[in-house]
Amino acid sequence: MDALDIVMNKDKAVPYYQPIISADKQEIEGYRVSGKVKGEGEKWIDLHPFFADNSIPDDYRQEIDDHIKQVAVSKYLHENRSELLFFSLNPNLVVPENIEQFIDRLSVFKSQGLPFEKMVIELKEHQFEGDVSNLKHFVQYIQSLQVKVALDDVGTSSTQLDEIALLQPDIIKVDLHAIGNSPFPSVLTEVLHSLSSLSRKIGASLLFQNIQEFTHLNYAWRHGARYYQGSYLSKESLTFLDKKSFTQALNKDFHRFLSFEKKKIKSQIALTDTLTKRLKNYLNNNKDFSDIDQVTKEIASVLSDYSFRVYICNEEGIQQSGNALKDEKGVWQYRVEERYRNWSWRPYFLENIVRLQYEQKGMLSDLYTDIHREERIRTYSYPLNDQLYVFADIPYSYLYEKDFLL
Repeated sequence: MDALDIVMNKDKAVPYYQPIISADKQEIEGYRVSGKVKGEGEKWIDLHPFFADNSIPDDYRQEIDDHIKQVAVSKYLHENRSELLFFSLNPNLVVPENIEQFIDRLSVFKSQGLPFEKMVIELKEHQFEGDVSNLKHFVQYIQSLQVKVALDDVGTSSTQLDEIALLQPDIIKVDLHAIGNSPFPSVLTEVLHSLSSLSRKIGASLLFQNIQEFTHLNYAWRHGARYYQGSYLSKESLTFLDKKSFTQALNKDFHRFLSFEKKKIKSQIALTDTLTKRLKNYLNNNKDFSDIDQVTKEIASVLSDYSFRVYICNEEGIQQSGNALKDEKGVWQYRVEERYRNWSWRPYFLENIVRLQYEQKGMLSDLYTDIHREERIRTYSYPLNDQLYVFADIPYSYLYEKDFLL
Protein backbone atom coordinates (compact mmCIF):
# COMPACT_ATOMS: atom_id res chain seq x y z
CA MET A 1 0.00 0.00 0.00
CA ASP A 2 1.25 3.49 -0.73
CA ALA A 3 1.23 6.23 1.88
CA LEU A 4 -1.94 7.91 0.66
CA ASP A 5 -3.86 4.61 0.71
CA ILE A 6 -2.83 4.10 4.31
CA VAL A 7 -3.93 7.58 5.34
CA MET A 8 -7.23 7.31 3.46
CA ASN A 9 -7.93 3.94 5.09
CA LYS A 10 -6.57 4.56 8.56
CA ASP A 11 -9.46 2.60 10.07
CA LYS A 12 -7.64 -0.47 8.73
CA ALA A 13 -4.52 0.45 10.74
CA VAL A 14 -4.49 -1.17 14.16
CA PRO A 15 -2.12 -1.52 17.11
CA TYR A 16 -0.31 -4.75 17.83
CA TYR A 17 0.99 -5.50 21.33
CA GLN A 18 4.16 -7.37 22.25
CA PRO A 19 4.54 -8.27 25.96
CA ILE A 20 7.51 -6.99 27.93
CA ILE A 21 8.15 -9.30 30.86
CA SER A 22 9.89 -8.48 34.12
CA ALA A 23 12.71 -10.67 35.43
CA ASP A 24 11.84 -10.17 39.10
CA LYS A 25 8.15 -11.08 39.03
CA GLN A 26 8.16 -13.07 35.75
CA GLU A 27 5.00 -11.16 34.85
CA ILE A 28 4.03 -8.95 31.95
CA GLU A 29 5.22 -5.48 32.93
CA GLY A 30 4.23 -3.69 29.76
CA TYR A 31 3.47 -3.83 26.05
CA ARG A 32 5.30 -2.36 23.11
CA VAL A 33 2.71 -0.84 20.77
CA SER A 34 3.38 -1.13 17.03
CA GLY A 35 1.20 -0.54 14.00
CA LYS A 36 -0.01 -2.80 11.20
CA VAL A 37 -2.49 -2.25 8.38
CA LYS A 38 -4.70 -4.79 6.66
CA GLY A 39 -3.72 -5.09 3.01
CA GLU A 40 -4.94 -7.20 0.14
CA GLY A 41 -5.95 -10.75 0.92
CA GLU A 42 -6.46 -9.95 4.59
CA LYS A 43 -2.66 -9.78 5.03
CA TRP A 44 -1.33 -7.61 7.84
CA ILE A 45 1.45 -5.24 6.77
CA ASP A 46 3.96 -3.83 9.26
CA LEU A 47 3.84 -0.02 9.33
CA HIS A 48 7.45 0.43 10.46
CA PRO A 49 8.65 1.22 6.90
CA PHE A 50 5.86 3.79 6.60
CA PHE A 51 6.93 5.61 9.76
CA ALA A 52 10.64 5.40 8.85
CA ASP A 53 10.21 6.79 5.32
CA ASN A 54 11.25 10.45 5.40
CA SER A 55 9.82 10.98 1.91
CA ILE A 56 6.31 10.62 3.36
CA PRO A 57 4.94 13.94 4.70
CA ASP A 58 5.28 14.31 8.45
CA ASP A 59 1.58 15.03 8.93
CA TYR A 60 0.68 11.74 7.19
CA ARG A 61 2.90 9.77 9.51
CA GLN A 62 1.74 11.74 12.55
CA GLU A 63 -1.93 11.13 11.72
CA ILE A 64 -1.51 7.36 11.53
CA ASP A 65 0.71 7.31 14.62
CA ASP A 66 -1.89 9.26 16.62
CA HIS A 67 -4.63 6.92 15.40
CA ILE A 68 -2.76 3.77 16.45
CA LYS A 69 -1.88 5.19 19.86
CA GLN A 70 -5.47 6.30 20.47
CA VAL A 71 -6.88 2.86 19.60
CA ALA A 72 -4.32 1.25 21.91
CA VAL A 73 -5.08 3.61 24.79
CA SER A 74 -8.83 3.15 24.36
CA LYS A 75 -8.49 -0.65 24.48
CA TYR A 76 -6.11 -0.40 27.46
CA LEU A 77 -8.57 1.74 29.42
CA HIS A 78 -11.60 -0.31 28.40
CA GLU A 79 -9.96 -3.46 29.78
CA ASN A 80 -8.73 -1.73 32.95
CA ARG A 81 -5.11 -2.65 32.29
CA SER A 82 -2.29 -1.58 34.60
CA GLU A 83 0.85 -2.36 32.58
CA LEU A 84 3.20 0.13 30.95
CA LEU A 85 2.60 1.12 27.33
CA PHE A 86 5.73 1.58 25.20
CA PHE A 87 5.26 4.05 22.32
CA SER A 88 7.88 4.51 19.62
CA LEU A 89 8.86 8.08 18.72
CA ASN A 90 10.95 9.49 15.88
CA PRO A 91 12.67 12.38 17.73
CA ASN A 92 13.33 14.21 14.47
CA LEU A 93 9.59 14.85 14.16
CA VAL A 94 9.36 16.42 17.62
CA VAL A 95 12.67 17.91 18.79
CA PRO A 96 13.04 20.82 19.07
CA GLU A 97 10.14 22.52 17.21
CA ASN A 98 7.16 20.32 18.11
CA ILE A 99 7.75 19.38 21.73
CA GLU A 100 4.69 21.18 23.11
CA GLN A 101 2.42 19.59 20.52
CA PHE A 102 3.77 16.19 21.50
CA ILE A 103 3.16 16.88 25.18
CA ASP A 104 -0.37 18.01 24.31
CA ARG A 105 -1.03 14.64 22.65
CA LEU A 106 0.22 12.78 25.72
CA SER A 107 -1.92 15.02 27.90
CA VAL A 108 -5.00 13.96 25.93
CA PHE A 109 -4.25 10.34 26.86
CA LYS A 110 -3.81 11.40 30.48
CA SER A 111 -7.18 13.20 30.45
CA GLN A 112 -8.75 9.98 29.17
CA GLY A 113 -7.38 8.04 32.15
CA LEU A 114 -3.85 6.86 31.17
CA PRO A 115 -1.39 8.24 33.77
CA PHE A 116 1.89 9.71 32.58
CA GLU A 117 3.76 7.19 34.73
CA LYS A 118 2.29 4.35 32.65
CA MET A 119 3.75 5.77 29.43
CA VAL A 120 7.19 4.86 28.08
CA ILE A 121 8.55 6.76 25.07
CA GLU A 122 11.03 4.79 22.97
CA LEU A 123 13.45 6.76 20.86
CA LYS A 124 16.52 5.91 18.79
CA GLU A 125 19.14 8.44 19.86
CA HIS A 126 21.53 7.39 17.07
CA GLN A 127 18.96 8.41 14.44
CA PHE A 128 18.49 11.91 15.85
CA GLU A 129 19.85 14.47 13.39
CA GLY A 130 19.92 17.50 15.70
CA ASP A 131 22.06 18.63 18.61
CA VAL A 132 22.10 15.99 21.34
CA SER A 133 21.75 18.75 23.95
CA ASN A 134 18.24 19.46 22.57
CA LEU A 135 17.41 15.79 22.89
CA LYS A 136 18.73 15.86 26.45
CA HIS A 137 16.38 18.75 27.33
CA PHE A 138 13.44 16.90 25.77
CA VAL A 139 14.21 13.76 27.77
CA GLN A 140 14.48 15.75 30.99
CA TYR A 141 11.22 17.54 30.23
CA ILE A 142 9.08 14.45 29.72
CA GLN A 143 10.77 12.67 32.64
CA SER A 144 9.76 15.60 34.84
CA LEU A 145 6.15 14.72 33.95
CA GLN A 146 6.80 11.13 35.18
CA VAL A 147 6.84 9.80 31.60
CA LYS A 148 9.58 7.17 31.23
CA VAL A 149 12.14 7.23 28.41
CA ALA A 150 13.68 4.19 26.75
CA LEU A 151 16.67 4.36 24.40
CA ASP A 152 16.04 1.85 21.61
CA ASP A 153 18.43 -0.38 19.60
CA VAL A 154 21.36 0.15 21.95
CA GLY A 155 24.25 -2.31 21.67
CA THR A 156 24.02 -2.98 17.95
CA SER A 157 23.83 0.68 16.95
CA SER A 158 26.35 3.52 16.93
CA THR A 159 25.10 4.84 20.26
CA GLN A 160 28.03 5.91 22.44
CA LEU A 161 28.20 5.16 26.14
CA ASP A 162 28.86 8.81 26.97
CA GLU A 163 25.70 9.85 25.12
CA ILE A 164 23.66 7.27 27.05
CA ALA A 165 25.12 8.66 30.27
CA LEU A 166 24.25 12.19 29.11
CA LEU A 167 20.62 11.37 28.31
CA GLN A 168 20.11 9.19 31.42
CA PRO A 169 17.13 7.19 30.16
CA ASP A 170 14.94 5.13 32.47
CA ILE A 171 15.34 2.04 30.27
CA ILE A 172 18.09 0.90 27.88
CA LYS A 173 16.83 -1.44 25.17
CA VAL A 174 19.48 -3.83 23.86
CA ASP A 175 18.68 -5.37 20.47
CA LEU A 176 19.79 -8.99 20.08
CA HIS A 177 18.58 -9.27 16.48
CA ALA A 178 22.03 -8.83 14.92
CA ILE A 179 23.85 -11.17 17.27
CA GLY A 180 22.75 -14.51 15.84
CA ASN A 181 23.17 -17.86 17.51
CA SER A 182 25.43 -18.74 20.42
CA PRO A 183 28.34 -18.53 21.01
CA PHE A 184 28.24 -14.75 21.06
CA PRO A 185 31.21 -12.73 19.79
CA SER A 186 33.54 -11.89 22.65
CA VAL A 187 33.84 -8.22 21.67
CA LEU A 188 30.08 -7.75 21.77
CA THR A 189 30.02 -9.51 25.13
CA GLU A 190 32.41 -6.88 26.49
CA VAL A 191 30.27 -4.06 25.05
CA LEU A 192 27.16 -5.45 26.72
CA HIS A 193 29.07 -5.88 29.97
CA SER A 194 29.91 -2.18 29.79
CA LEU A 195 26.25 -1.35 29.11
CA SER A 196 25.21 -3.42 32.12
CA SER A 197 27.70 -1.59 34.31
CA LEU A 198 26.61 1.82 32.97
CA SER A 199 22.92 1.07 33.48
CA ARG A 200 23.56 0.36 37.18
CA LYS A 201 25.53 3.57 37.60
CA ILE A 202 22.86 5.83 36.05
CA GLY A 203 19.92 3.96 37.56
CA ALA A 204 18.51 2.66 34.27
CA SER A 205 16.94 -0.74 33.68
CA LEU A 206 18.16 -3.04 30.90
CA LEU A 207 15.59 -4.43 28.48
CA PHE A 208 16.74 -7.06 25.99
CA GLN A 209 14.56 -7.19 22.88
CA ASN A 210 14.37 -9.55 19.91
CA ILE A 211 14.88 -12.55 22.17
CA GLN A 212 14.23 -15.25 19.61
CA GLU A 213 15.57 -18.39 21.28
CA PHE A 214 16.57 -19.97 24.57
CA THR A 215 20.22 -18.88 24.30
CA HIS A 216 19.12 -15.24 23.83
CA LEU A 217 17.09 -15.39 27.04
CA ASN A 218 20.03 -16.91 28.88
CA TYR A 219 22.29 -14.19 27.53
CA ALA A 220 19.90 -11.47 28.70
CA TRP A 221 19.58 -13.12 32.13
CA ARG A 222 23.36 -13.33 32.56
CA HIS A 223 23.83 -9.67 31.61
CA GLY A 224 21.42 -8.28 34.15
CA ALA A 225 18.33 -7.63 32.03
CA ARG A 226 15.37 -6.49 34.09
CA TYR A 227 12.95 -6.86 31.17
CA TYR A 228 12.61 -9.32 28.29
CA GLN A 229 10.91 -8.89 24.91
CA GLY A 230 10.89 -11.17 21.89
CA SER A 231 9.25 -13.94 19.91
CA TYR A 232 10.78 -16.69 22.09
CA LEU A 233 8.45 -15.47 24.82
CA SER A 234 5.57 -14.05 22.78
CA LYS A 235 4.96 -12.63 19.34
CA GLU A 236 2.97 -9.47 18.67
CA SER A 237 -0.79 -9.90 18.85
CA LEU A 238 -4.01 -7.94 18.69
CA THR A 239 -4.87 -8.65 22.32
CA PHE A 240 -3.53 -8.11 25.81
CA LEU A 241 -2.66 -11.22 27.80
CA ASP A 242 -2.91 -12.42 31.37
CA LYS A 243 -0.03 -10.93 33.39
CA LYS A 244 1.15 -14.39 34.49
CA SER A 245 1.04 -15.98 31.03
CA PHE A 246 4.78 -16.69 31.05
CA THR A 247 5.51 -17.09 34.76
CA GLN A 248 5.70 -20.88 34.76
CA ALA A 249 7.84 -21.12 31.61
CA LEU A 250 10.24 -18.42 32.83
CA ASN A 251 10.62 -20.06 36.23
CA LYS A 252 11.55 -23.29 34.47
CA ASP A 253 14.13 -21.53 32.28
CA PHE A 254 15.55 -19.61 35.25
CA HIS A 255 15.96 -22.88 37.14
CA ARG A 256 18.01 -24.25 34.25
CA PHE A 257 20.13 -21.10 34.17
CA LEU A 258 20.80 -21.27 37.90
CA SER A 259 21.71 -24.95 37.80
CA PHE A 260 24.21 -24.31 35.01
CA GLU A 261 25.74 -21.26 36.73
CA LYS A 262 26.12 -23.21 39.99
CA LYS A 263 28.06 -25.89 38.13
CA LYS A 264 30.30 -23.21 36.60
CA ILE A 265 30.98 -21.66 40.01
CA LYS A 266 31.75 -25.05 41.55
CA SER A 267 34.14 -25.88 38.68
CA GLN A 268 35.94 -22.55 39.07
CA ILE A 269 36.27 -23.07 42.83
CA ALA A 270 37.58 -26.59 42.26
CA LEU A 271 40.22 -25.34 39.78
CA THR A 272 41.23 -22.55 42.16
CA ASP A 273 41.59 -25.06 45.02
CA THR A 274 43.69 -27.39 42.88
CA LEU A 275 46.09 -24.65 41.82
CA THR A 276 46.30 -23.34 45.39
CA LYS A 277 47.22 -26.79 46.73
CA ARG A 278 49.93 -27.11 44.09
CA LEU A 279 51.42 -23.76 45.05
CA LYS A 280 51.17 -24.36 48.78
CA ASN A 281 53.03 -27.64 48.44
CA TYR A 282 55.76 -25.82 46.53
CA LEU A 283 55.91 -22.92 49.00
CA ASN A 284 56.13 -25.26 52.00
CA ASN A 285 59.57 -26.29 50.73
CA ASN A 286 60.62 -23.01 49.13
CA LYS A 287 60.70 -19.87 51.28
CA ASP A 288 63.59 -18.10 49.57
CA PHE A 289 62.52 -15.65 46.85
CA SER A 290 65.90 -13.96 46.39
CA ASP A 291 66.29 -15.52 42.92
CA ILE A 292 62.88 -14.51 41.60
CA ASP A 293 63.60 -15.75 38.08
CA GLN A 294 64.31 -19.24 39.39
CA VAL A 295 61.15 -19.13 41.51
CA THR A 296 59.10 -18.16 38.46
CA LYS A 297 60.55 -21.04 36.43
CA GLU A 298 59.87 -23.52 39.23
CA ILE A 299 56.26 -22.35 39.70
CA ALA A 300 55.77 -22.62 35.92
CA SER A 301 56.95 -26.21 36.12
CA VAL A 302 54.60 -26.91 39.05
CA LEU A 303 51.64 -25.51 37.12
CA SER A 304 52.76 -26.73 33.70
CA ASP A 305 49.65 -28.79 32.94
CA TYR A 306 47.43 -25.76 33.62
CA SER A 307 49.26 -22.64 32.50
CA PHE A 308 51.06 -21.22 29.48
CA ARG A 309 52.51 -18.07 31.10
CA VAL A 310 53.73 -17.29 34.63
CA TYR A 311 55.15 -14.07 36.08
CA ILE A 312 55.50 -12.32 39.45
CA CYS A 313 54.56 -8.71 40.34
CA ASN A 314 54.87 -6.58 43.44
CA GLU A 315 51.89 -4.90 45.12
CA GLU A 316 52.20 -1.84 42.87
CA GLY A 317 51.84 -3.90 39.72
CA ILE A 318 55.50 -3.77 38.68
CA GLN A 319 56.63 -7.08 37.20
CA GLN A 320 59.59 -8.33 39.20
CA SER A 321 60.31 -11.43 37.13
CA GLY A 322 60.54 -12.19 33.46
CA ASN A 323 57.86 -14.24 31.73
CA ALA A 324 57.94 -18.01 31.85
CA LEU A 325 56.20 -18.70 28.54
CA LYS A 326 55.43 -21.92 26.69
CA ASP A 327 56.44 -21.98 23.03
CA GLU A 328 54.45 -23.58 20.24
CA LYS A 329 55.87 -27.00 21.15
CA GLY A 330 54.84 -26.64 24.77
CA VAL A 331 58.40 -26.08 26.03
CA TRP A 332 58.94 -23.44 28.68
CA GLN A 333 61.03 -20.44 27.60
CA TYR A 334 62.08 -17.53 29.79
CA ARG A 335 61.81 -13.94 28.59
CA VAL A 336 63.72 -11.75 31.02
CA GLU A 337 63.01 -8.64 28.89
CA GLU A 338 59.45 -8.60 30.22
CA ARG A 339 60.70 -7.56 33.68
CA TYR A 340 59.49 -4.19 35.06
CA ARG A 341 56.32 -3.99 33.02
CA ASN A 342 53.65 -2.06 34.94
CA TRP A 343 50.28 -3.82 35.09
CA SER A 344 48.55 -1.48 37.54
CA TRP A 345 46.58 0.12 34.68
CA ARG A 346 44.56 -3.04 34.25
CA PRO A 347 40.96 -2.84 35.48
CA TYR A 348 40.43 -4.40 38.91
CA PHE A 349 44.20 -4.85 39.49
CA LEU A 350 44.29 -2.85 42.72
CA GLU A 351 41.10 -4.48 44.00
CA ASN A 352 42.49 -7.94 43.29
CA ILE A 353 45.80 -7.20 45.02
CA VAL A 354 44.01 -5.94 48.13
CA ARG A 355 41.81 -9.04 48.14
CA LEU A 356 44.86 -11.27 47.81
CA GLN A 357 46.51 -9.46 50.70
CA TYR A 358 43.44 -9.63 52.89
CA GLU A 359 42.13 -13.11 52.08
CA GLN A 360 45.52 -14.81 51.65
CA LYS A 361 44.19 -17.30 49.11
CA GLY A 362 44.24 -17.84 45.37
CA MET A 363 41.86 -16.14 42.92
CA LEU A 364 40.61 -17.06 39.46
CA SER A 365 39.71 -14.21 37.10
CA ASP A 366 36.73 -13.90 34.81
CA LEU A 367 37.15 -14.81 31.16
CA TYR A 368 38.88 -12.06 29.19
CA THR A 369 40.73 -11.67 25.89
CA ASP A 370 44.51 -11.84 26.14
CA ILE A 371 46.05 -8.95 24.19
CA HIS A 372 49.01 -11.03 22.98
CA ARG A 373 47.33 -14.30 22.01
CA GLU A 374 43.93 -12.80 21.08
CA GLU A 375 42.10 -15.63 22.79
CA ARG A 376 39.86 -15.95 25.82
CA ILE A 377 41.77 -16.95 28.95
CA ARG A 378 41.60 -16.86 32.73
CA THR A 379 44.34 -15.81 35.14
CA TYR A 380 45.04 -17.45 38.49
CA SER A 381 46.78 -15.28 41.09
CA TYR A 382 48.25 -16.07 44.50
CA PRO A 383 50.08 -14.12 47.23
CA LEU A 384 53.62 -15.48 47.70
CA ASN A 385 54.10 -13.04 50.59
CA ASP A 386 53.05 -9.46 51.47
CA GLN A 387 55.10 -8.01 48.60
CA LEU A 388 55.04 -10.58 45.79
CA TYR A 389 52.15 -12.06 43.81
CA VAL A 390 52.30 -14.77 41.17
CA PHE A 391 50.07 -14.76 38.10
CA ALA A 392 49.48 -17.84 35.98
CA ASP A 393 47.57 -17.51 32.69
CA ILE A 394 45.36 -20.46 31.73
CA PRO A 395 44.83 -21.00 27.97
CA TYR A 396 41.51 -21.34 26.17
CA SER A 397 42.44 -24.86 25.09
CA TYR A 398 42.47 -26.04 28.71
CA LEU A 399 39.26 -24.21 29.64
CA TYR A 400 37.50 -25.58 26.56
CA GLU A 401 38.33 -29.18 27.46
CA LYS A 402 36.93 -28.87 30.98
CA ASP A 403 33.29 -28.67 31.90
CA PHE A 404 31.82 -25.30 32.97
CA LEU A 405 35.02 -23.21 32.83
CA LEU A 406 34.01 -21.07 29.84
